[in-house]
Amino acid sequence: MIRKLFLNLLLCVTVLPGLQAQVTFIIESLPANTPPQDNLYIAGDFTNWDPGSAQYVMHKNEQGKWSITLPAQSAGTVIKYKFTRGSWETVEKGASGEEITDRTYTFGSSSQVSIIIYNWADGGGSNTSTAAANVKIMSSNFSMPQLNRTRKIWIYLPPGYETSGLAYPVLYMHDGQNLFDNQTSFAGEWKVDEALNNLATQGKKVPIVIGIENGGNYRIGEYTPWINPDYGGGDGEKYMQFIVETLKPYVDQNYRTLPDRENTGIMGSSLGGLISHFGALRYQSVFGKAGIFSPSYWFSDSVWKFTHDAGKLNNMRIYQLCGSDESSEIDVPGDMYRMNDSLVKLGFAQVNIFNKVVAGGKHNEKLWSEAFSEAYQWLFNDYITSFADPVQDEGITCYPNPVTNELTFKSTRKTHFDTLIIMDINGKVVKNIKAPANNKVYVRNLKPGSYILKCMAGEVRFEGKFIKK
Repeated sequence: MIRKLFLNLLLCVTVLPGLQAQVTFIIESLPANTPPQDNLYIAGDFTNWDPGSAQYVMHKNEQGKWSITLPAQSAGTVIKYKFTRGSWETVEKGASGEEITDRTYTFGSSSQVSIIIYNWADGGGSNTSTAAANVKIMSSNFSMPQLNRTRKIWIYLPPGYETSGLAYPVLYMHDGQNLFDNQTSFAGEWKVDEALNNLATQGKKVPIVIGIENGGNYRIGEYTPWINPDYGGGDGEKYMQFIVETLKPYVDQNYRTLPDRENTGIMGSSLGGLISHFGALRYQSVFGKAGIFSPSYWFSDSVWKFTHDAGKLNNMRIYQLCGSDESSEIDVPGDMYRMNDSLVKLGFAQVNIFNKVVAGGKHNEKLWSEAFSEAYQWLFNDYITSFADPVQDEGITCYPNPVTNELTFKSTRKTHFDTLIIMDINGKVVKNIKAPANNKVYVRNLKPGSYILKCMAGEVRFEGKFIKK
């Protein structure tokens, strides 16, 4: 009898792994900004990561909570999943707006799972734009031939750009939808436009900013030059080639930019900080400034060998920032200071590397937004403190016009000027002379074409135009 009972128990144990089990997921809490008209979906490896499969749309139960019961699978089967509102642009985010790792569930471990969703990637689809008037969408589908896809690109133009005739530095930033507009951001925006417009009202010079939208489910791949066994990645080199070989030439051709490396910066946070570090060192002939916020140096140990092998080719200003409370598992400040030491050993001057740990700072847009203005002013200090650009006040007469060798210029109100600047029609400065003598300047070395002449007298700017034969 005992032997028969033992055999029956052994048989039961043997067949348990083959038993079928079901699970019901119930959303216990949603972000307050969840649009009431939107549906919720579960997406995972069992849906082929389709973010909006009709087969996996959730429904409200008798208690008014979103729920879904998955088809039965063998006990012990492990699945990965996340929740969306129908697209990867609306995928769930963490409590601080950060990306979260895939959720996992083992069939047979429980028949019901309670879920809390803290944030949405699009901020709940807010329909109130907070972008300033000088922020535009440069393109909704800018071609990325290196990756065979397209991307939305935002552009911030400095106040007065349309009439200044000046050329400006350019700051390239990742996660473009989170920079300017609360409508497109999640967990708050960086307020880049507000910060720069505020600096401009204080008389400080501000740059052109190019915001590159992250690609949703392409983000990890594009912002990582190396593959992580758990998260994938590895398209970072192609993404940087896109910026350097395709996007920057377009911007320099179609806008008045200062295209040299001293006036070109790159900035991002988290994985965006990682790709900014990679891009700045990989293309030192292109970028002279890098803003690296909460960098994900943990993603791959390859970052240390890459940094060593890249070496120092040019001087560079590097701003590193993180919070003290970013992670309980990763020593983000420790990694940041380790990178500082690595860069110094390679020959980068410590005076050109700024490191800051914000006490209590977490891995979110709030931390990065509050640091942006300081980071910009530190990185672009030489530009900000260079010759100011007062509002145009007077016209100036140039003669002879057209001119061959020597140009004379004058206004009806001033006879002597502090500074003279000559720019070509693309906004490139070709001459910059302090205290020009006798209101004359030699132009025989200029190429034939049209030019803009700007003269400064105190806080007044005088502007004229001339043609070089």
